[in-house]
Amino acid sequence: MARKETPENPENSGRLKQIAQTYKMTRQADPKVGLVIAAVGIVTFGVILALGFLIGHPIYAAILGFLLAFLAMAIVFGRRAEKAAFGQLEGKPGAAAAVLQNVGRGWTVTPAVAMNKSQDVVHRAVSKAGVVLIGEGNPNRVKGLLAAEKKKVNRVVYDVPVHDFIIGTGEGELPLKKVRTTLLKLPRVLPGPKATEVNDRLRALGDLMSNMPIPKGPMPKGMRMPKGR
Repeated sequence: MARKETPENPENSGRLKQIAQTYKMTRQADPKVGLVIAAVGIVTFGVILALGFLIGHPIYAAILGFLLAFLAMAIVFGRRAEKAAFGQLEGKPGAAAAVLQNVGRGWTVTPAVAMNKSQDVVHRAVSKAGVVLIGEGNPNRVKGLLAAEKKKVNRVVYDVPVHDFIIGTGEGELPLKKVRTTLLKLPRVLPGPKATEVNDRLRALGDLMSNMPIPKGPMPKGMRMPKGR
């Protein structure tokens, strides 16, 4: 009888594929990542095993050393992958919006609620911490854009804290890699229903896409939709 093959778990397969893709991306920005991870694993395992021989339990130490080595390798890989990801995003338009989208549950993000002709942009996020406005672009120009948006928000939700940040590495600016941790440290002052109400009220303001005028009526013959660049 032919032996039945065990079907591959799609979830595990997808996770392994994602890890492989993350490693390739990280290696492009950090060519030594493989050597560093391997060195961390070997050193961790070697230290635990040596301690095991000293106390007379090398087998138990080998098992523990393997587990701790794997954990240390995972931690180091995660940190270097995160650093590489932020390095690729740094300075690119929309980088702050991409980070905001991954802050976590409980945050409602609306990218590009305001923009000027120089393409400086302000993004908005709403949570139990209140309203957060993130400006990215030239610091001298985005300050005015951010102030105008904050004033508009305060008129709609005057009883809610509004936090504003400018993405950058200069004095008083928020580095891209610290956006998530900074937002998660903000005090939670609103109950869930209130945060939802605030977001609904702000949605009435619209964003750049919803406020963009769209001509009514049928499209003239011979006119084609512009292709994305």
